[in-house]
Amino acid sequence: MKELDPNNIPKHVAIIMDGNGRWAKQQGKMRIFGHTNGVKAVRRSVSYARQIGVQSLTLYAFSSENWNRPQDEVSALMTLFMQALDSEVKKLHKNNIKLKILGDTSKFSEKLQAKIANAEKLTENNTALTLNIAANYGGCWDIVQAAQQLALDVKANLLAAEDISEELFQQKLVTKEQAPVDLLIRTSGEQRISNFLLWQIAYAELYFSDVLWPDFNEQEFNHAVWAYQQRERRFGAS
Repeated sequence: MKELDPNNIPKHVAIIMDGNGRWAKQQGKMRIFGHTNGVKAVRRSVSYARQIGVQSLTLYAFSSENWNRPQDEVSALMTLFMQALDSEVKKLHKNNIKLKILGDTSKFSEKLQAKIANAEKLTENNTALTLNIAANYGGCWDIVQAAQQLALDVKANLLAAEDISEELFQQKLVTKEQAPVDLLIRTSGEQRISNFLLWQIAYAELYFSDVLWPDFNEQEFNHAVWAYQQRERRFGAS
């Protein structure tokens, strides 16, 4: 493990959890086997983020484009999502972790929507870490839904169009009241953003890991944060 500067821990870390399918293929298994083992990597990442003092951890679990995957895989992912909520939420609550599901949950089954609502309600007052699970989420969707909210406010004469600012816009995003992303990690060697938190990562540092998601562990997370700490953040300044 690299020694980290405790005064330079990223407030908000976002992770694109990529490589479950390839990991399963290497094991000669079905893709869902990779997703199931990916849950273990989620546990490790949440634990480590809390340990080092990250304020928000956002994990890209299911994009709005993932509905285009084979139906049996989508169904298996939905089942896994419900099982994870059942098995993990009490542990999150015990460890003072707040759970938020980011995305358009209206497309999920009523049963899953109810589980999400109950999980968020149980953990809403926890303060050690906010764990955001992006599910049926897309960065473009997030920006559009924020714009729609502001348009309705203008239409209702609650707001003048010229009063819309970046700060006000940010408060309509699903990550409102959370810090912008400081560090974006993507596993599996791919180097794409994939429509994830487009507004929130405007000045994020990017870290691409060759490790497939089920093998992502505390050491790899540690190295990503260490690499972040070696960089000089300029936020657009020269």
